[in-house]
Amino acid sequence: MHDESPRQLPSQDRFPGLRRRGFLAATGAASLGAIALTGCGGPDSGDSKGDGTPKRGGRLRAAFAGGGAGETLDPHLSNLFADVARAKALFDKLADYGPDLSARPRLAEKWEPNKSLDRWKVTLRKATFHDGKPVTAKDVLYSYRRITDPDKAFRAKASLEPVDLDASRATGERSIEFVLKRPTAEFPNVLAAFGAYIVPENASDFDKKPIGSGPFRFVSFTPGRSAVFRRNDDYWDGAPHLEELEFVIANEESARVNALLGGQVEYAHELNPTTARAHENKGRIDIVRLPNSAMQAFCMKTDRPPFDDKRVREAFFLIADRKELIDGALSGAGEIGNDLFGKGYEYYADALPQREQDLDKARALLKKADAERLKVTLDTSAVAAGFTEAASIFRDQAKKAGVTIEVKKGSKDSYWNDILDSGTLCCYRSGAMPIETHISQRLLTDSTTNATKWRHKDFDALYQQAQSTRDKTERAAVYARMQRRLYSEGGFLVWGFADWIIGTLPRVKGVETKAPANTLDWARFDKVWLG
Repeated sequence: MHDESPRQLPSQDRFPGLRRRGFLAATGAASLGAIALTGCGGPDSGDSKGDGTPKRGGRLRAAFAGGGAGETLDPHLSNLFADVARAKALFDKLADYGPDLSARPRLAEKWEPNKSLDRWKVTLRKATFHDGKPVTAKDVLYSYRRITDPDKAFRAKASLEPVDLDASRATGERSIEFVLKRPTAEFPNVLAAFGAYIVPENASDFDKKPIGSGPFRFVSFTPGRSAVFRRNDDYWDGAPHLEELEFVIANEESARVNALLGGQVEYAHELNPTTARAHENKGRIDIVRLPNSAMQAFCMKTDRPPFDDKRVREAFFLIADRKELIDGALSGAGEIGNDLFGKGYEYYADALPQREQDLDKARALLKKADAERLKVTLDTSAVAAGFTEAASIFRDQAKKAGVTIEVKKGSKDSYWNDILDSGTLCCYRSGAMPIETHISQRLLTDSTTNATKWRHKDFDALYQQAQSTRDKTERAAVYARMQRRLYSEGGFLVWGFADWIIGTLPRVKGVETKAPANTLDWARFDKVWLG
């Protein structure tokens, strides 16, 4: 570990901020999300903002929205984009998500299930922590047991629920047998779970001198202001090109943009579509759009009137003019959805016909449901970009079908909790995650964030069938069957998928352009260099 003093930290006055937080994935009750891909999306893959030969050296300054004085470098508490970007610079997971949200090996070199899919052997690659100690099976088991501590609120706890950690054991220094509570074909998704970082055995204090196995080593951290890291020359996946990486906090989007334009930072995270349009191809900054990064939807509660009638839900599917919603709510920065989560992700049912607006058919369905002059309240909030605009646009679209929508604006601070159980119709979005995870967390009878109140025992049984199916082709067929059901009568009106927008100075190279936010190659600073 280098112990030289860091350079002068930037003054907070240069990055005035609000308390607006950039959440990883806005879901029903909480923010969920993370990142992924192995080292296969590097500068020469054709999918990155790069040219020429990578250069070594220099400090890259990256501006993110933050969480104030309560920020921490504890990777198991990562919740905001800034938290996760810092965590992935310092730490590793056993697996992480590729651009199609399939799990790819990271610290785990390989994984092998038994025939019944309820025991998995994981073999670790040779990797070391920043203090030179090897990453071992004991570190993995300690990390997972820490995450699942019933007295803690670590974000990966729910994802690790299928694992019986009391029965799981180290079978060698770099091998672990995970015993599961039930067959779990998608167990690699557990290894890649959001926040499931591996830390040294018995580690507990992460803000003074955190030790991980990631591409950068800790130098300094001032919560709510700045974090400075230095290149780990011994990183198992190859030393970063950058000598130093600094995260600075600028909560207001305008502050991040102004810092970028003024040369005070080289990378600005989370820009608005209108900002991107104003600066794209003007030469001063480069705009990077990460496609399919956030599902945009209206959520209909299927357990209460009027949406307990599937004919009403189908009518609402047909009311939506998706192109108008993309253009008006997202300033064109996205692509249309088809009432299913995960466009472009592994297992996505892309063979289903693209749903188009059909007001005549919508009116006919409403008439059959005795809901011709339907009135409904649409809950929305300024909690996410485009929410209030989408609500207004959909209100006007519904009026053409004889439906009266009253738009109700809620609090940004309590919106996700408010709409999880209350109301009947609301604006909704989600960051990237595997389709299997979306189903398990949101669409099963006992799912904790089941915002549509979709509860069907036969649907639950199909999920268990998929998880018990060893052959991937056969498993994909089960997921396709589940999605056909959701397409015809589900509660998510998925109208679009928003681009995630990043701004960089032109001399920043190697920024991934194809991976959605919440995948490994998002904020992959170990593959970036300064030209």
